[in-house]
Amino acid sequence: MVRRNLITGGAGFLGSHLCDRLMQAGEEVICLDNYFTGRKDNIRQWIGHPRFELIRHDVTEPIRLEVDRIWHLACPASPVHYQFNPIKTAKTSFLGTYNMLGLARRVKARLLLASTSEVYGDPEVHPQPESYRGCVNTIGIRSCYDEGKRIAETLCFDYQRMHGTEIRVMRIFNTYGPRMLPDDGRVVSNFIVQALRGEPLTLYGDGSQTRSFCYVDDLIEGMIRLMNGSHAGPINIGNPGEFTIRQLAERVRDRIDPSLELIHHPLPQDDPLQRQPLIDLARRELGWEPTVTLEQGLEPTIAWFRERLAEDG
Repeated sequence: MVRRNLITGGAGFLGSHLCDRLMQAGEEVICLDNYFTGRKDNIRQWIGHPRFELIRHDVTEPIRLEVDRIWHLACPASPVHYQFNPIKTAKTSFLGTYNMLGLARRVKARLLLASTSEVYGDPEVHPQPESYRGCVNTIGIRSCYDEGKRIAETLCFDYQRMHGTEIRVMRIFNTYGPRMLPDDGRVVSNFIVQALRGEPLTLYGDGSQTRSFCYVDDLIEGMIRLMNGSHAGPINIGNPGEFTIRQLAERVRDRIDPSLELIHHPLPQDDPLQRQPLIDLARRELGWEPTVTLEQGLEPTIAWFRERLAEDG
């Protein structure tokens, strides 16, 4: 039986890679996107394919479809984009998840929520296990996203308890790879674009804050295993390799132009000082762990940005 998959945010960075995997597996895909951060170019290769449908729609509005599985990825995920209209971001997380859970309940579909490591806030526990409840500023400039995803998780588990809705919740840690937006404000894309343009690389604070970077192919594999598995989650999906932001900048600079300098700007409000997933649960329940190192993943990512910037002139 060919499954019918709805991917919200399907034209975005992660969504388009998921479209690729499911289409290559012979499944049917409905890609739903409002193109705030998604791009048609990301899924152009599937437009017109008999197993692929593309719908322009905003998840804050209900929609009626017949589907077997819902991959709920729709929400701006980079600070530049989710802070552009924070009220809209909060509505997308709450109303979007509410609408998709309502759809899942009606058609008895399984729903996977793309949650985030941001639910841990600026963590006081390191590395972060799923049992950690987080340290989040409820009124800060990042809270529209952090708290939005926390209430989205709450909705999922309340639908499971009240209605028996099948849910899967994954907490995504920093992911990178081809199809990231050049202007999304994420640290990997920032450094690569600055280096390719011959500009100094900007560090916020002293660059000692840490992140863990998961290549997109590894992330999508973890997502698929979670959806196909029996564990509801939440489950951390990320690469436990921890790097300082300065180390990342130096790796990008050394690959593109070692002569570039590093400059410092003030640290943004509520910027987490540490971020590293504990993935014991993913290893045990999903048999998953990342296979692509940062050094391996940077090569195709840099190549993609180089081609993209050349096209843009």
